[in-house]
Amino acid sequence: MLFVWIALWAVALILLLADSRSPVNRRLSAVALCGGAGALSATLSETFIPYIRENRPHAGLEDALYSVQAAASLTSYYGLPYFLLLFALAYRPVRLRGTMRWTVPLLLLLPIAYCLAFTPPYNEYRPVSHSLVVWWAVPYFLLAAGIVLSKKTGHRTLSHTHWMICLAVLPTALLSMVMSYVLPSLGMLRMWRYNVWFVGLGVAVFLIGLFTYGFLGMRLLVDRRRLDSTLRAVTSGTAILHHAIKNDAGKMRLFTDKMKSYAASTNQSGLLEDLEVVQRASSHIQEMISRVHRRTEDLEIRPQDVRLDELVRETIKPFVPRFGQVRLELDLAEGWSCRIDPAQTGEALGNVVSNALEAMNGQGVLTVSLKEGKRELTLEVRDTGPGMSKDQAAQALEPFYTTKGGAGGFGLGLPYAYHVMRKHGGSLHLGSRPGSGTSVYMAFPKRSVGAVKSPHLPLSRPVSKPADGAPAAREES
Repeated sequence: MLFVWIALWAVALILLLADSRSPVNRRLSAVALCGGAGALSATLSETFIPYIRENRPHAGLEDALYSVQAAASLTSYYGLPYFLLLFALAYRPVRLRGTMRWTVPLLLLLPIAYCLAFTPPYNEYRPVSHSLVVWWAVPYFLLAAGIVLSKKTGHRTLSHTHWMICLAVLPTALLSMVMSYVLPSLGMLRMWRYNVWFVGLGVAVFLIGLFTYGFLGMRLLVDRRRLDSTLRAVTSGTAILHHAIKNDAGKMRLFTDKMKSYAASTNQSGLLEDLEVVQRASSHIQEMISRVHRRTEDLEIRPQDVRLDELVRETIKPFVPRFGQVRLELDLAEGWSCRIDPAQTGEALGNVVSNALEAMNGQGVLTVSLKEGKRELTLEVRDTGPGMSKDQAAQALEPFYTTKGGAGGFGLGLPYAYHVMRKHGGSLHLGSRPGSGTSVYMAFPKRSVGAVKSPHLPLSRPVSKPADGAPAAREES
């Protein structure tokens, strides 16, 4: 049980350090703390108290440890089902308005308060009245499991994380329910000894998920901070470089203009042509670094109310001549008005669409969909191109990373789109497998962008007619 105690409290600490402001993390951390409290009680009962009793008798210390043991045991028995249910309500958000936000947690405490007030006090053999506790604890466990399993992830890139959470939390919790509540109520006491195997399995899944797909956004948080710091470094670096090249290019133009005047006055046509080549080269260098700087500089968001489905259509129109044999399929949730920067958002979406068309090389299916969820609007751009390996997908948001072999592009399109989404309080996710195409998800939290759905709007509208020779777009609703 010493391992269970240390492992669960370590998990609780990791969750809190990752994001202490998240109610999901706080409540799951409380679940781990309650589970660890039970292991602490068992460790005191089986190891520390007997050692003190046999080797260093001290009545006061033994009584104090017994009090800690009792408190830890009751915390585990009563806190585990309670905080698991609160975690489930936060993980799959249930809208509680007004006083219900604090009334519901208080109401869920009533069975615990009743047991503490009207059942026999703690003793080492029967810590709680299992035959009574089982009638409210088991429904708490089962309701929590049902709520967690019913959560919809919104888009496929987050489904791995969701199922990792389910595998790490639910089997451990439900098996502990059987061993610590159900079987003791039937007279089979001290079955909690077997929880060590279930907890060990749950902690293993937690660690695997943490380092592969992520767990409750923790890996995503690390990746996001890394990308943000990389973009800040690139921004400051290109700003310095842009300033230096701009100044030097200005000097080059000043002196080449003088030299051109001299060459023209002395009728040196060859020298004049050479100087014009130098000027064009300096202008080209300045333009190139300006393009990089414009993509990496800190963005200024100028939000205004925009119909998101109309913005998508307007952004796609200029790309129609590039479709070739690519078939466009639209599936847009209608009527959502959001307070966003239309220029920056349209540019970000245009970068994603451009990447998709380049990946398909003139043939395939480009699917652009806008889905509405409970908390966010998700814009997906999916292509049927060659896809990317896991390593390529992991680097795709890194500035200057490109799979185009140096032929056009700076590898700044996706980092720019990621930066735009972060500025809007949203996120950008990438899903891809070799041979299965690539999907880019742009998620707009409704609260962050002030999303409002306008009533009485038509279900669908056709996209503008494509250029001659390009396939017509098919729109689905």
